[in-house]
Amino acid sequence: MNEEFRRCLERGRIVSFPTGKGLVGKELGVARSDLLEAKAGCENQRYKWSTIQAYYAMFHATRALIYSRGYREKSHYCLAVALRALFVEEGQMEVKFVRDFLNAMNLREAADYEAEFSADGAKAAIAAAGEFIEEAATILGAKTNE
Repeated sequence: MNEEFRRCLERGRIVSFPTGKGLVGKELGVARSDLLEAKAGCENQRYKWSTIQAYYAMFHATRALIYSRGYREKSHYCLAVALRALFVEEGQMEVKFVRDFLNAMNLREAADYEAEFSADGAKAAIAAAGEFIEEAATILGAKTNE
C-alpha cells in the first residue's frame, strides 16, 4: 500500500465509505455542472469564480472515483493521494491527472485565499477539468454529457 495513502487512512483523512458507491453518478453530475458554470463564468470574465468552479469540477469527479472504491476524503490533499494510490498506481489513470488536480487545487487556493487569479489560469483549469471529467467518466463506465 502507498505510504502516503496509509498515513491518510491512519489519520482519518481518508475513511471507509461503502455507501459512496451509490453516490458516484451524483458526484459525476455535480462535476459536469460545475464545469459548465466555470465555462460560463469564464466567458463573462469572472476568472476567480471560474478557477474555483473548475477545481470543484475536478474535486467532484475525483470524489466519484474514490467513492467507487468505497472511500471518502476528509482532506483535499488526501483526496489527491487516494487518486494516485487507487487509480494511477493501479494503472487505470495517468499521473498527469493527479498533477492537473493538484495544480487546479493550487490555483483555487490562490484565487480563494489570496485574490490571485487570471484568465489564463481559469482557462487552464477549465481545460484540465474537462479532460479530467472525461477520464473519470471513462473509468467509471459513464458517458460524458457535454
